[in-house]
Amino acid sequence: MLKKKTQNDENLVNANKQADAERQQITELTNDLQRTRADFENYRKQMDAQRSQAVEYAKQDTVKQFLPLLDDLDRAITATPELAPLMKNLEKTVKELGLTKINSEPGTDFNPDLHDAVTMEDGEGEKEVIAETLRAGYLYNDAVLRPAMVKVKNA
Repeated sequence: MLKKKTQNDENLVNANKQADAERQQITELTNDLQRTRADFENYRKQMDAQRSQAVEYAKQDTVKQFLPLLDDLDRAITATPELAPLMKNLEKTVKELGLTKINSEPGTDFNPDLHDAVTMEDGEGEKEVIAETLRAGYLYNDAVLRPAMVKVKNA
């Protein structure tokens, strides 16, 4: 009888060890699954961010290719006053694209982050201001897409 009891105890201990091992394996597999899910979610978020960044770069590049056309239209409107109504449509379309014209009116303070100085005229002041705009500059979503090409003078 004692032998049977010892064998039953031994079987119970073995069953407990096996159950513990199985619980430990389940815990490890669950942890692995959770890590894999988290890794996949991080990967998906990273791919979404890269995709949206690529789309934004493509938009910016496309808009940049239209800048010479905008320059030509701007010159045509300046030369032919009858085309002035086009300017309103042009400004509206440009704004919808996320483009903003950089302020480079004569007398505006020169900002090397926004303006590209081509020539420097002598003047009697210490402050650098824009004397003339040679080519319009644009911001795309508040980032410089192309700096304005300007003449600068001291005022």
